[in-house]
Amino acid sequence: MIDKITASSTLIPLRKQANGEVETPDVKTPMQAGWYSLGVVPGEPGPAVILGHVDGGGKPGIFKRLNEIKVGDLTSVTREDGKVLKFRAYRVDQVSKDAFPTAKVYGNTAVPELRLITCGGEFVGGDLGYGDNIIVFMKLET
Repeated sequence: MIDKITASSTLIPLRKQANGEVETPDVKTPMQAGWYSLGVVPGEPGPAVILGHVDGGGKPGIFKRLNEIKVGDLTSVTREDGKVLKFRAYRVDQVSKDAFPTAKVYGNTAVPELRLITCGGEFVGGDLGYGDNIIVFMKLET
């Protein structure tokens, strides 16, 4: 739940595609977010990664307003065990999809972190859709 941008969704498990890239939720259901289930569980040491669409099928997506998140903003994740975790943004980047910072997003961290990812920048069409990604880096509040 990201109160600031009125975003709330269950999380579907995402895996890797045949080309090695992480799946995204089905664009036909743009309000559905997904969690990279081959990675870290939210609240465990390392970066848990949640992906969502900015739009799809002419409709707004769950992360339509992710670009409005600022350093210091909070989000919460409710795990399957019922535990509610709060994460605070410490960095927000807009990066070209051609220069996606894989190591920064998926690389190990000593503490529990969260990454929220969606598309951004200009719509370029084709398989790429948007030319950039918006990435929010967050740390668990203790």
